[in-house]
Amino acid sequence: MAAKLKRGDKVIVLTGKDKGKTGEIRSVDPKAGKAVVEGINIAIRHRRQTQATQGGRIPVAMPLDLSNLAILDSNNKATRVGFRMEDGKKVRFAKTTGEVI
Repeated sequence: MAAKLKRGDKVIVLTGKDKGKTGEIRSVDPKAGKAVVEGINIAIRHRRQTQATQGGRIPVAMPLDLSNLAILDSNNKATRVGFRMEDGKKVRFAKTTGEVI
């Protein structure tokens, strides 16, 4: 299946504790169906101090399910993603505006 959401896309969270917040996708795991969004779904992780790094309580962005994310169109509204062929290439487009993403 083609990737509807990719790294670098601006997305909005549809459900959960961060509902309505927006951010940029940092990484996607298509096999697990999850994505890490910058500044969203933050959890505190305790790290032991090493010679290279400072220890302590470190905030880390945890993965979100792809079904809880929607891409933002040019009007900053949540939209679904469609695919179409343009000039012999498959491109993603926003269903609300019809613009190529």
